[in-house]
Amino acid sequence: MDRENIDLSFHSYIRGIILLGFSLLLLAFIISGNIRYYIAPKMMPFMYFALVVFIILGVVQIIRSTRKNDQDIDCDCGEDHSMTGSPVIKIAIYSIFVAPIVMGFVLPDKVLDSSVAANRGIQYGSGILTKPTDPNETASSTARAEAFLENPDEYFSSLGETDEHYSVEDFYTEEGFNQYYLELAEELESQQRIIVTDDNYLDIMTVLDLHMDQFLGRELVITGFVYREEEFEDNQLVVARFAMTCCVADAAVYGTLVESDLATEYENDTWVHVSGTLDKTEYNGYPIPLIHLREITVIDEPEQPYVFPSFR
Repeated sequence: MDRENIDLSFHSYIRGIILLGFSLLLLAFIISGNIRYYIAPKMMPFMYFALVVFIILGVVQIIRSTRKNDQDIDCDCGEDHSMTGSPVIKIAIYSIFVAPIVMGFVLPDKVLDSSVAANRGIQYGSGILTKPTDPNETASSTARAEAFLENPDEYFSSLGETDEHYSVEDFYTEEGFNQYYLELAEELESQQRIIVTDDNYLDIMTVLDLHMDQFLGRELVITGFVYREEEFEDNQLVVARFAMTCCVADAAVYGTLVESDLATEYENDTWVHVSGTLDKTEYNGYPIPLIHLREITVIDEPEQPYVFPSFR
């Protein structure tokens, strides 16, 4: 076997090992259950498919590297299929693929927490009546001031296009869509205690936004991690959850404001089980649900820390 074919065999073997490395990493995530930190449950079939494909491609590459027949490796097309470049460049290229595998096995898996929430901003309730809090509000305010100084007339004309409040009617005009939340509201009205679970979290938050006045004074039970905005009073905290549609890249933070004299006793990222009386208040000019605390219990991080849309 000439030098070119030896080179091709070696690189086929390395590529096969890398593909099998990704397979083992994905398998480790699945077996340990830590894959729940990165993707929504509905994406699991794609993960199983990817695992099988990586294994097959890895095995094929390794088999190719063991072939002894020159013709099996050289396609006789007249082109040079060997990997060009110096050894340093080749090592650098393979390192790009090897590094994620090594880091995936070495680095600890961690659930999204309040530090991520602070960077992304938090939506109160279901988010349909509000907009996410902006961690860069100061910078955006400065930009608006500069726009006003440059051209006041154009600035004022643009306000109507950019600063309108959200309207529930703009989002919930489909008859079938409305009907689902009307039926859920009727079901919740018959209950003295509204219990928010992982399965119904976003649905109940949406109902409370749409029909908040119907549930004032009811007891609300909810679980989440403690989070605070910088401008909060000492008696305020948020019970928050990350909601994920497909993967961690699209995760958004949803929270419910809680007021209590005990708020200062609980640090950010502490998981708590909260019950209290439902009320409403305003935050940044938007109406949001508010819980007057009755009872709070520190709990362990749940097996599934994220919530997901029900798509019903």
